[in-house]
Amino acid sequence: MKVLASIVMIWFSTVAFSQQIPSLKVEELVAKYSQAKGVVVVNFWSTWCKPCQEEMPHFIKITDSLKSKGVSLLLVSLDTRTVYAQGKIKSLMQKKKWKANVVWLNETNADHYCPAIDNEWSGVIPVTLIVNPSKNYHRFYESELSKEELIKGIEEAL
Repeated sequence: MKVLASIVMIWFSTVAFSQQIPSLKVEELVAKYSQAKGVVVVNFWSTWCKPCQEEMPHFIKITDSLKSKGVSLLLVSLDTRTVYAQGKIKSLMQKKKWKANVVWLNETNADHYCPAIDNEWSGVIPVTLIVNPSKNYHRFYESELSKEELIKGIEEAL
């Protein structure tokens, strides 16, 4: 009985831990950044993606420094449901001390969600989308971005 109680407690804590990061369908995600005010840098990444992790610190630093200009960062995890449920996304964010708005894309069919984000997306990551809904600005980058490329993209969107 104690073993069963322990398993139930571990399961509930895992579910509660993973729920700290919102789960969104692609339509909800698109609505979220399409209705935002200012410039939104939407970065698609995964916990297993080394180039994603390498660019993350400058994404966070640059967007934080531009908050007063209306720039925000939205990190969209493409990890599996298991990784999400086990709290590994949140755990990595905490381990790396990354403080940013992060959501998990609750989708498994790239043929559905990739074209909903951008028709040019082949499915590779990292991918970044810079949008400014008030200017109808939408720029898609299917590659890792340097600090300079990110700053230039944000400046164009402003």
